[in-house]
Amino acid sequence: MTYLRLLLGLGALAAVTSCGLISSDVADFNLDLPDKNFSIDASSWQVNDTQARALLGMSCASAPTVCSSAAQVACAMNCSGTCSTQTQKCELKLAVSLYQPINLLSEKPELKSINDQPVIKVTIDSVTYDVPVNTLNVATPELGVYVAPISIMSPNDPQATKIGTIPALEPGVTVEKQSIMFTPEGKSKLISMMSTFKTPFNVVVGSSLVVSEGTPFPMGKLDAVLRIRGHAGL
Repeated sequence: MTYLRLLLGLGALAAVTSCGLISSDVADFNLDLPDKNFSIDASSWQVNDTQARALLGMSCASAPTVCSSAAQVACAMNCSGTCSTQTQKCELKLAVSLYQPINLLSEKPELKSINDQPVIKVTIDSVTYDVPVNTLNVATPELGVYVAPISIMSPNDPQATKIGTIPALEPGVTVEKQSIMFTPEGKSKLISMMSTFKTPFNVVVGSSLVVSEGTPFPMGKLDAVLRIRGHAGL
């Protein structure tokens, strides 16, 4: 009778294990993060219309650096002047550099229950974006999506890692629940950042708008929402 009970007990244990009820890979934690909001506001560049138009009319064929010095008076911040290799005239490059922090311990407090664990096993279900507001009068360029240490806020920093892109949008176009285009290693890079859940990091969105002679200066605003959905286990 004792031997029979032992066999029955072992059989029950095997059945439980085979059903996945005892497994270190069970995903116990929801990692649907709060919305990350980004805005491209043309007024933030503080472009001086008169100075900018003068810059765009400058020839830079013999002195390409003239564009850089002229840009310093054409706009207050996040801009630079470049010399077009096609027209040999100055162009104004307006930088898009936006970031939002991700702190899993504060955004998903239930992770504090496993505070003795150095890493978690993360699965990314989706990374999507919405553009609910777009009053820009110019097309947006393709936007890069990056992950970076919490101290890094620029997409141009060597420590910022590109994980995907958001395609260009025509003026006034809005979209809903579109997936970002991951780079070949983008999803694994995001997983790596989220797996070390005790370490906050930034999601950075960046690109640049180029204004050349005869093209309109950007006006208006674009609001975008980035949504990261996932789950995790031990």
